[in-house]
Amino acid sequence: MESDYRVPTALGTAAWTAALVVLLAMGDGLAEQDRWWRWVCLTGIVFGLFGYAYIPRHLRKHAESGRLRAAEAGGAVADRGAPADGHDASEDAAPDGGAAAPGAPAAGPADAPQDGARGSRRHPPPKG
Repeated sequence: MESDYRVPTALGTAAWTAALVVLLAMGDGLAEQDRWWRWVCLTGIVFGLFGYAYIPRHLRKHAESGRLRAAEAGGAVADRGAPADGHDASEDAAPDGGAAAPGAPAAGPADAPQDGARGSRRHPPPKG
């Protein structure tokens, strides 16, 4: 479930703005060693505005890259979710039960690090 990014970003920015207004209203009543808090509030406001402007761009790029990945990996899909090319998706499963990246070789015990006595598909045993 996704949330609307604008609400927490706007609330945070508004809170930093309110804190800055309070600190500015205190004027000289704010101790000299505590005046750095004004810069903290200003930084919070700047980051909030940046986030409010940047997050939509990030979400657009993320959605766009997801569509591109789906288009590259997809193509036509046959009945019951099996790809039209007959490729068995279980071959792409990672050892932990998750799916491997499309087109990646299936990982298994042979891909696990070895102690050197036995080899793997990537690293054959030493000769001799």
